[in-house]
Amino acid sequence: MTSRKKLQGLVAATITPMTPDGQINLPVIRQYVDYLVNEQHVKNVFVNGTTGEGLSLSIQERKQLAEEWMCQGKDKLDHVIIHVGALSLLESQELARHAAAIGAGGIAVIAPFFFKPTHKDELVPLLQKVAAEAPAVPFYYYHIPPLTGVKIRVEELLEGIKERIPTFQGVKFSDTDLLDLAQCIHKNEAQQLEFLYGVDEFLTGEFLSFVIKLGFGVAETKAVMTFVSGIPMGPPRLPLLGASEEFTAKAKAKLDSIVWPDGD
Repeated sequence: MTSRKKLQGLVAATITPMTPDGQINLPVIRQYVDYLVNEQHVKNVFVNGTTGEGLSLSIQERKQLAEEWMCQGKDKLDHVIIHVGALSLLESQELARHAAAIGAGGIAVIAPFFFKPTHKDELVPLLQKVAAEAPAVPFYYYHIPPLTGVKIRVEELLEGIKERIPTFQGVKFSDTDLLDLAQCIHKNEAQQLEFLYGVDEFLTGEFLSFVIKLGFGVAETKAVMTFVSGIPMGPPRLPLLGASEEFTAKAKAKLDSIVWPDGD
């Protein structure tokens, strides 16, 4: 992971494995990396994001997870992108410096969502301040307005962004405004920016469609990943509650009923 390869294919938004009492379970990461690479053929990961409960973790926990993913992913993963966004600018900068120090392949920042930026001129300076702490690391904006309430259009945000943030590499786009996404891709082809799309509801697949209808959040993702992979992902951290027994039973039954191609 020392030389940058073009980011291609799927990028797994990683779960944070936890013990039954809610502590991060670092020894599981090695098995998790091997499962993604060998079973799912996924070689890019996005760590400490929404699926990873990053904003429910302490700064120290986020650093430990980033280090473990970098360690276990060495010579196995192509890209480890670390989400370093936080409500505190100083904490975000600290996490950015740490990600750079451990050799992360990229960093990403979510918009603050307590004191919210309402227009581009408020958001971009904050992104600049964080990116400047990791001046050699590709930088991504994490756009997820359903959770942040920050509805600044990415198309607007990207105008002149490379002049203000030279390391700007792309956007993790977790919104249903596909027109905004399409316009971003069309207008920024020359810059070769990368757009990572992250709305499960718009993905296809019989099993995924089924569990989304049941109600599919972080807790349910952990439950499904546990029985599909055999890796103990544990419960989510409060205020999230664990997946119900009813959900788990129905999801397992549906998975068992599906006839996979080639007999798998």
